[in-house]
Amino acid sequence: MQPRAEMPAPSVSEDAKVSDLNQLDWLARTASARRAAGLRRQLRPRPAVSALLDLASNDYLGLSRDSRVIDAAAQALRVWGSGSTGSRLVTGTTELHAELEVTLAELVGAPAALVFSSGYLANIGAITALAGPDCLVVSDTGNHASLVDGCRLAKSRVVVIPHGELTLAEQALTGRPEARALIVIDAINSADGDLSPLRRWHELARRCGALLVIDDAHGVGVRGNGRGAVAEAGLAGEPDVVTTVTLSKSLAAQGGAVLAAPAVIEHLIDTARTFIFDTGLNPAAAGAALAAARIILREPELANDVLARAAELATSCGVPATDSAVVPVIVGEAEHAYQLAMALRDKGILVGCFRPPSVPSGTARLRITARATLTDAELRRFRQAMAELSAL
Repeated sequence: MQPRAEMPAPSVSEDAKVSDLNQLDWLARTASARRAAGLRRQLRPRPAVSALLDLASNDYLGLSRDSRVIDAAAQALRVWGSGSTGSRLVTGTTELHAELEVTLAELVGAPAALVFSSGYLANIGAITALAGPDCLVVSDTGNHASLVDGCRLAKSRVVVIPHGELTLAEQALTGRPEARALIVIDAINSADGDLSPLRRWHELARRCGALLVIDDAHGVGVRGNGRGAVAEAGLAGEPDVVTTVTLSKSLAAQGGAVLAAPAVIEHLIDTARTFIFDTGLNPAAAGAALAAARIILREPELANDVLARAAELATSCGVPATDSAVVPVIVGEAEHAYQLAMALRDKGILVGCFRPPSVPSGTARLRITARATLTDAELRRFRQAMAELSAL
């Protein structure tokens, strides 16, 4: 048998080579346009210990450095190992996950809970599993990106309404041809810090035969003595209310959860792709979140502390106090907001800088976040820095 002759390699024309080299040209053009608009982002790795006063993080209760939370995470590592080892439906559900779900349900007053590996995935999983072609989704324009992406993936007709416009939401719901409907809102807007009128939204949902999905990421630990804005509004445990939370803010860990009626949770276990096909939350995060949830249950005064600190920060900025730990200082143009944030950084203070697409064009802002453990000296330091900036 004669050996097979090797086929000659196909020739590549010079035009094709040039074309290949140009495939990424659009990235350079896009980056240049972003730079001109003041919209380039930059990663800034932080050290474990920094001299900067942190007024940018979402560690609202200061529990990420609490020894009780750290010890619980370390103990979970020792007992369960560094990873959950699989998806929740295979090996990724431990007794620790089950204990966390029971405690989270107790914290917010819901009948049942389901833990995801991030709040982003919890939102996408809940919306896509509960919506569908026979369902209208009404979404507030101020919703977090995870809610927006959930709506985009839902295979539903989506009506986006201006922030807080219940009248327009009712018009969409009453005129719908779909058999079912979801209303999707944030309890507290992540950029503005304002509290949604949750009872009015629930009354509308019930009147129009819709399921109300509320992201309470910024409410748990801060509103309702720490139990969240949904519980504060008296909606905890309502069968037509689905609450989503993150474990990465007041709960000082990582992960997310959906809290709802048992039938909803069972449906998500069967159908939510971000639950079924994702590796379970790692044990250290589950242990930390469990400890933080128990601290909030035992120490409800922490919620009052963070709101009091937020009010003091707002006074220092010359803006009204919000309903949350978030204090926005709207500047306008993206580049101006960035320069102010860098000026504060030069003074040893770290604040958030929200620019489009995180916020609408023309509303770029400093996003300052309170922490229950802020000291009087730190508050004076911030007040002095803001006074110096305003004098420039």
